[in-house]
Order: sequence, then C-alpha cells, then structure tokens
Amino acid sequence: MHLAVERFKEFLLDSGLVSRVDVETAEKEALVKKVSLGQVLISMGKIAEGDLRRMEAYLLGIPFIDLHGMRIDFDTLSIIPEPIARKHNIIVYHKKADALEVAMLDPQDLEAIEFVHKKIGKRILPRLTDSESIKNALLQYQKSLKAEVGSMIEKEAKSVVSTVDGTGATEAVGEDDLKKLAEDLPIVRIVETLLNHAIVQNASDIHIEPGEKDLLVRYRIDGILHDAMVLPRSVSPGIIARIKVLSNLRLDEKRLPQDGRFKVEMADLGQKVSIRVSLLPTFYGEKVVMRLLAENSKGFTLETLGFHGEALERIHSALKATTGILLSTGPTGSGKTTTLYTLLDIINTPQVNISTIEDPVEYQMPRVNQTQVQPEIGLTFAAGLRSLLRQDPNIIMVGEVRDGETAGLAINAALTGHLVLSTLHTNSAAGSVPRLIDMGAEPCLLSSTVNLVISQRLVRKLCSGGEKYFLSPAEIENLKKHANLDRVLAVLVAEKKVKEGDTFQTIPFFRPVASPTCSEGFSGRVVVSEVMRVTSAIKELILSGASSDKIEEQSRADGMLTMFEDGIYQAAIGVTSLEEVFRVAMTEQ
Repeated sequence: MHLAVERFKEFLLDSGLVSRVDVETAEKEALVKKVSLGQVLISMGKIAEGDLRRMEAYLLGIPFIDLHGMRIDFDTLSIIPEPIARKHNIIVYHKKADALEVAMLDPQDLEAIEFVHKKIGKRILPRLTDSESIKNALLQYQKSLKAEVGSMIEKEAKSVVSTVDGTGATEAVGEDDLKKLAEDLPIVRIVETLLNHAIVQNASDIHIEPGEKDLLVRYRIDGILHDAMVLPRSVSPGIIARIKVLSNLRLDEKRLPQDGRFKVEMADLGQKVSIRVSLLPTFYGEKVVMRLLAENSKGFTLETLGFHGEALERIHSALKATTGILLSTGPTGSGKTTTLYTLLDIINTPQVNISTIEDPVEYQMPRVNQTQVQPEIGLTFAAGLRSLLRQDPNIIMVGEVRDGETAGLAINAALTGHLVLSTLHTNSAAGSVPRLIDMGAEPCLLSSTVNLVISQRLVRKLCSGGEKYFLSPAEIENLKKHANLDRVLAVLVAEKKVKEGDTFQTIPFFRPVASPTCSEGFSGRVVVSEVMRVTSAIKELILSGASSDKIEEQSRADGMLTMFEDGIYQAAIGVTSLEEVFRVAMTEQ
C-alpha cells in the first residue's frame, strides 16, 4: 500500500479543504523538514487530522476506524505490548477466528505488521485511524497496568508484612537478616514491578521516601514529581535491602550516604536501562533516589534538544575550534549533561582523543575515555584533570567546574592547546563570568579562553491538540516588559516559522489540554536556552570587570536571544505554552 504524493495532492485540492497556495507552501516545508505533506498541513492547522486520515484511507482503499469510546477487551489489546503499541502507533482492537483487525497511523509500517503476524500467526487486517484514537486506546493499557501493579504490590506487601511481623520487628538489623529479606520473593517482585512500571511511564527518576507510617513512591515524569503509590511501612527494610544488593552497596550501613548503580533489561521493549542509585539517611529510614538512563536509546541531536537558528550556528562554530572553553550552564536538572554528551557525540571522530572526568559517569560513550571521580581516594575533578593532561587528549570534558583549582586547570588546559567542555551552576550565560572570577579565575585568562557559554532550562512539550488562542493586547504588553518581541518576531520570520507580515496578534498560541494519556497536557521536554558567544566586545567587558548585566546587554546587542525570548519562540511555534515558559525560564524578579 503506497500513497502516491501527486495523487494525494490532486485529491486534496479537489476536496476544497485546502487551498493550492497552502499546499504549495506545505510541500516546500515538507521537503526541508523531510516529513510528509500531511504532517505539515496538520501542524499548520490547515486540515484536521481526522479529515486527512479519512482521505488517506479512501485513497489507499482501506477502512478508517474511530476508536473513541470503544472498550477494547484487555486480552485483545495486550496481544501487542504497550511499548510496541506506543512506539509504532498500532492497536489490536478486534480479534476474529482467523484474523486480527489492527488500527494504525501508518499502514505502511511493515515492521509492526510483521511483528504482530509472527507473534500470533494470524492474518493482519490494517485499518487507518487518527492520533486521538490511538491515545484513547493507549489509556486502556495504563488503566490495566495500574490495576495490575496495585493489586500485585498489595498482595506481595501483605506477604512481606506477615514475614516481618512474624519476627517481632518491623526492621531487620543484622546483615544476614537483611540479605535474606532482599532475596525474599515478594520483595524481589515489588522492586521489579516498581522499576518496570517507571520505565514504561518514561520516568527519569524514582523516589522512595520513608515516612512514619508508610513508604511513598514517586516518579519524576517530564521534570514533575507524581505520586505513584503508597506502600506499608513494613516493606521498607526489604525494598531498601533489595536495592542495595542490586547496587552492590553495604547492607549494614544506615548512617552514611551511599551511591551505586545497576542495570535492568526489559525483554518486551528490547531496552537496557542503567540505574544510578543514591541513598541518604533520613529521620524515618533511608531515602532512595534512582535515576533511570536508557542505554540503547537513540542519541540526541542539538536540533531535537531544542537549539535552532543563530544559536545552533554559534554552537557548531565553537565546536570547530581546537582550543578554548565551551560551558553549559544552568541549575540541577536543566539538561546540561545531556547537552554536553550531545556535543561530545558530534565531535567524537577517529581523528581526536577525548578524555572525560565525571561525577558520575552517566552514559558510556564509545571511543571516549571516561573517568569516575572518587574523592574518598583523592581522585577529585582537579586531580583527575591534572592527570588527564598527561594523556595527550585533544578534547577534555570536565563534568563540573566546582572550585577555583578545577577552574584554573581547565583554563590552563585551554591555553595549552586543548578544547575543554564543562558545566557550571549559574542562572544565565552572562552570570558564568562573574562566577568563575569569584572562584579565583583571572579575567585576562578568561577573556582569552572562554569561547561560548550555553545557559538552558527544560520546558515541557505540549501534547498534540492543545487549546488554540490568540494573545490579548494586555498579554502582549506584559511580554514586552520581559522580552524584545520585535527580535523574537524577526527570528520567527527568518526561520520561516511565521509568514512575513505576521504579528503577535495573529500568531496562534496553545494552552495544554489534559488527557488521561498525556499528563497535564504535556509530554516530553525541550531546551530553552541563551547562547553567548564571547566576542571582542565581551572580552573587553570581562577585562574591565563589568557586571553580568553589562555582559548580557552586550550579548543581546550581538544578537543573542535571552532564555525567556527563546521560550516565547518555542511557544509561538506550538512546542510549549507561555505559562510553562513563565514557570521555568522567567529569571527576572
């Protein structure tokens, strides 16, 4: 089944739903973005997805199915595991004696069809549907999964309660007792289920927090913590012990923090996940935070992270340098490390030797020599960096500049012919210079080594189907207090995101629309950033000891969009909402 583009265009024009001008404009954009004509028309708001899908179904000669309100039997639905259904947008909704009817967004996805055929051995009858139908069907997986997880954990927890209560105590004290508890089958099942559920939910972190009477489990999804479940307090010793065993940590140590890691593999997802573990003693026991890192997920690109236009060009230009410092800055959880790894991936070629010193090593990269900081034996950032310089690297990545010694060594490395990448905790790109000077860095050395500073935050991305609206004059005036809207509009026009002549009165914005399959109307995150190139004018300001405000003023004069302005750009192209930009990127008080 192949939908000929020319035939589709003719049918589209004959239908009268879209004008010839809009089709020609969308066709040019589709060639540039390398996506289908239909996708562009939907993103432009020129045609509803349902109308487009029905048209495609007619041209392909297959039925269109609307799954809204359809209750699918779970035995039928679960023929395809949820991760596969979500990845390929394919739902089994009806089971016949000799065939399966499957709803798809892309009936030409032969890989998905072949998967179902091999698993079941029945004839596959593809049907075309739309995104909302797929989302509503995926919701049924979630309801079933939560019911399954809740009932299973409740059952297993009761088993653990009786075991623990039978000993006359709610917490095991000896190492042997803890080891036995960690190997107890109900505890093993509870921990496995918590991990599997978090991975399916695309959680980035799992928080296990002991309270006076219960154990709270929370997942961080798209940067926001959500309560996942509450477990009986009595299962806490077993769960903590099980995680310690998996992470190869000391079972009998409850007074000091511990860090470790382990890996899990989900066969149905074909996915390996590296889990970084941190334990911290609290008043009611040990709190556990587990960071989930997918090992075999596809690498990011700067474009998919959210960089664009002039900022993207500045980054690529800085990566071509063979000496100097490139900094990625922002608070904890702003995606600095992901950006840094993406930059390393771009410049990771056979012609260069790359060495890193990190705390911790979050992703393993081929052809990169990665060293883990171990302060307890004297292997600090500074000590590791000092040793790295004797390893003849071309490129050095320092996980974080934390003190004056590390800053000084990084500067010296840049002066002696190395390209140095690192992170720094500052609220803005311009603020990185005073921060380094406070650490003891010499202004004259900073001005001659720092090439580029990226400052960033992460905003949540809107799910498709947000509520469309237009800014009122009062809202536009409010935005003008914090951003140069003329510059933002000029960037939107230059990057062909809006038409020449559009204004902020005519550009549509979107509010999140919550749905059961899309938490609070958002799914996934994207970077909003400011990328400051250290020009000759900024070098002079650094040498004169200028404030961060003066440096930012000059950066804006040099063409830099501030983080808030970049957030407005992302909202104007429908990626996020203005409310989310205000929540995350507004640094002015």
